[in-house]
Order: sequence, then C-alpha cells, then structure tokens
Amino acid sequence: MKKNRHLGSSFDEFLRKEGVLADVEVVAIKRVVAFQVAQMMKKQRLTKTDMARRMKTSRSALDRLLDPENGSVTLQTLERAAQALGKRLRVEFAA
Repeated sequence: MKKNRHLGSSFDEFLRKEGVLADVEVVAIKRVVAFQVAQMMKKQRLTKTDMARRMKTSRSALDRLLDPENGSVTLQTLERAAQALGKRLRVEFAA
C-alpha cells in the first residue's frame, strides 16, 4: 500500500506544497468581497445602475467587481464601492 504524503497535513500545507496557496487565497478573497458588496446592495435595495452611478463608474466596471471570478479589481474601485455603500474600506496584512 502506498503511503499518502499529505495524510495528517492541513489543507493550507497541501496547497502550499502544490504551489497554489496564494492563488487560491486570492480567489477566495475576491469571492468574499463580491459577496459582501452584493449583500450590502441588496440590503440597501440598490440596483446595479444605482450603485454604478454612486460609484461614478460604468455598469461593466461594477459587473467586474461583482464577478467572483474576476480578480482585476483595484483598490480605487473597492474604495468607491465602500463609499457608495456608506462604508469604509479597510485593508490589512495578516500573519
């Protein structure tokens, strides 16, 4: 029987050994951000058109922000979204 080299390791350790941990974390963060923005829009009953107008941007730029698979969102876009929703953007580094 072959011994599983990942047995007993954490999922993060597995992803790190496979060399994809950073990529997976970026996708996860983007999905969370897109979900949070969509939820706040829903709570405030904002349409995409209203949100884009508040952000002073296009609907296509908002669609990129709301697309969990699109990782090309800038800090400037995130800041505009936060302001449009009456929130503050906080970015921090974690250990």
